[in-house]
Amino acid sequence: MSRIGKQPIGIPGGVDVTVGPDTVTIKGKQGTLEQPIVPGVTVELKDDQLLVTRDKDTKQHRAFHGLMRSLLANHVLGVVEGYKKELEIHGVSYQARSTAKEVKLKVGFANEISKKIPVGVKVELPNPTLIVITGPDKQKVGQFAAELRSVRKPEPYKGKGIRYRGEQIQRKQGKSFVGSE
Repeated sequence: MSRIGKQPIGIPGGVDVTVGPDTVTIKGKQGTLEQPIVPGVTVELKDDQLLVTRDKDTKQHRAFHGLMRSLLANHVLGVVEGYKKELEIHGVSYQARSTAKEVKLKVGFANEISKKIPVGVKVELPNPTLIVITGPDKQKVGQFAAELRSVRKPEPYKGKGIRYRGEQIQRKQGKSFVGSE
């Protein structure tokens, strides 16, 4: 049996879970998330706990068993607390600004790069070099943070670019001039 899949998911107070024939809907103070149920996996609600079981013991069913349990646990945590990613922008005159529907990045290119903010994700800019991405869906928050980072990844010589807060960049020495004899 899957070590992850057989663990029950506790439902905290203030969270409403509805198990349908092919989807699980989780509602909380941060929002509402739906998760389709993979065929071969059964989800049931007992005593304020979600239990995930599988029908067969094939390799694919074992993989889906643990996956479904992890996705549902992430959704429960997301509607209670939410997820957050922070990006730092390093570089001379590199900055970001935000409108209601998009983030505009000025990171050394001739034009500003615009990225649309996905539905269910909130973006805050406490200052022009810090981007805070929050939302209840772990996948959407992480995907949008990765898309923003991919606009200008940090380079190893000067460290300029967009990086996650606290990320360490392996710096290279660069070329050094050696005089001729």
